[in-house]
Amino acid sequence: MAIEVGTKAPDFELKDNHGRTVRLSDFRGEKNVVLLFYPFAFTGVCTGELCALRDELPKFVNDDTQLLAVSNDSIHTLRVFAEQEGLEYPLLSDFWKHGEASRAYGVFDEDKGCAVRGTFIIDKEGTVRWTVVNELPDARDLNDYVKALDTL
Repeated sequence: MAIEVGTKAPDFELKDNHGRTVRLSDFRGEKNVVLLFYPFAFTGVCTGELCALRDELPKFVNDDTQLLAVSNDSIHTLRVFAEQEGLEYPLLSDFWKHGEASRAYGVFDEDKGCAVRGTFIIDKEGTVRWTVVNELPDARDLNDYVKALDTL
């Protein structure tokens, strides 16, 4: 069960596609965070979603907002994926300890060994303000993220 609106967002420490350490708490007091979990790089629906975000990036990476995309792929896979698709926002690896962040947010599918499509909008104080969770084959509508960000 995914964490609910109004709860404190669990902190995490993950490596990005360049090997840099990223902590959710690094953004506290500074930026709202769009935290997006997706199953795997190079898959059709995931590629479509992440490229749609790339094409609208100023809405999700700016002075007030930071986009963080998390999958259970290795940082090496994410580096190649980002280069191939021209993704210039952090792709975080929840590879080891496998699915630890995904589990903390309640979006890890134990049977499939990957995260489902969970999105959490976290305000500057670290509280979850909006969330949506879709099953693996169901793409999310990024316009919903924009509307949710506009309420902060």
